Amino acid sequence: MKIYVVDNGGQWTHKEYRVLKSLGVESQIVDNDMDLLKIEDANGWVLSGGAPSINEDLDELKEVGKLLDNVSVPVFGICIGAQFMALHSGGTTRKAPIPEFGRAKIHFFNQGGIFKSIPSEIYAWENHNDEITSLGKAYTECAQSDNCKIQAFYNNESFRYGVQFHPEVENTEFGKEMFKSFIEICKQQT
Repeated sequence: MKIYVVDNGGQWTHKEYRVLKSLGVESQIVDNDMDLLKIEDANGWVLSGGAPSINEDLDELKEVGKLLDNVSVPVFGICIGAQFMALHSGGTTRKAPIPEFGRAKIHFFNQGGIFKSIPSEIYAWENHNDEITSLGKAYTECAQSDNCKIQAFYNNESFRYGVQFHPEVENTEFGKEMFKSFIEICKQQT
């Protein structure tokens, strides 16, 4: 089994890779500007955090859009990866009125998808200037913070999951459990 991490320029891309490795999964980091569809042995994809603004750097993610349109394996978007997934499915983003950095309380009101074993409240590590304001019909909202309406979402039919916060950072409670759930879904789809 192999899960690829798409590097969108995030400062913690290597942490996502290391979490997967620590959980016994073969993993590899790939650049977001390469032809991702040439990779045929992926059992899952993690879309890393990255660029300072989804609205300014949207063109840099065009290969990620092709990936989302053409793969049937599970995808886990983190920060800008999640923002791009929302935009790509007809959702919207904006510059956050209150950017979030550091520790924030996340309220889960629907523990579906990879969030099924997550408590209704956790503390997570944030690092974003932009935020998702709406999701396309493909996704179900499942978490929010006091300053950000959409902190997590999922689609169990297409095996797509997204979080605004950073589960790969040690300061995020139950982050490793989210990765474990994602890995299990990847195994089930193999």
